[in-house]
Amino acid sequence: MFNIFKKKNTSPKKFLKTDLHSHLLPQLDDGVESFSEALEIIKGLKSLGYNKIITTPHVMYDFYDNTPETILDQLKSLQKEIQENEIDIDLQASAEYYLDENLVEMVSKKPEKLLTFGDNYFLFETSFMNEPFYLQEFIFEAKSKGLNPIMAHPERYAYIHSDFSKIEDLINRGVLMQVNINSFSGYYSKEVKKTAEKLVDKGLVHFIGSDCHNLKHFAVMQKSVTEKYYKKALDLPLLNERL
Repeated sequence: MFNIFKKKNTSPKKFLKTDLHSHLLPQLDDGVESFSEALEIIKGLKSLGYNKIITTPHVMYDFYDNTPETILDQLKSLQKEIQENEIDIDLQASAEYYLDENLVEMVSKKPEKLLTFGDNYFLFETSFMNEPFYLQEFIFEAKSKGLNPIMAHPERYAYIHSDFSKIEDLINRGVLMQVNINSFSGYYSKEVKKTAEKLVDKGLVHFIGSDCHNLKHFAVMQKSVTEKYYKKALDLPLLNERL
């Protein structure tokens, strides 16, 4: 007999295979606290269709003072855990750089010290409240050094909520935009959800990232991938699979 109450399959017909934003290296930042937690999340991401993860610990001067050495050493440890647990996934590492004067100086004087990935991409974030006054200088320096900056979760920045035209200006300067999956379910706030949807409607999304820090984030992701605007975002010419 036909069951009218049968739960519909709301999972997306398409799925991403590559994630470029997460915090899965233990004890480097505010991400996972243990290898066991990292492995559980990685298994979960694999169940959603991912076969490549570029995990990105925070680099923030005087707070998360990570270096390529500390990040890559911890990456090797997690890769060993993945191998021992027979998880078939390609795990790499880069970083999520906080935009401050130290990052501007690094990009200007020692760009080779950045952990880049793909087509010389690197992920950066800014203050959530105020636009850095040296943002345009930073972008110019990065592009002049052959780097391709990706702005992490632009939908979460209050200064963009108040002036959406900044997005198009940044893109015109060569910045790519990465939206968080959980923004589509309103996890961060209604305003963030609204801005993420606006970015999708205007086709101003280049990458989708999990920004997964812990098991709670992953649990929310399982709902977020059923959201209308997440599915709509998958129809955009995203660059995830070029990584």
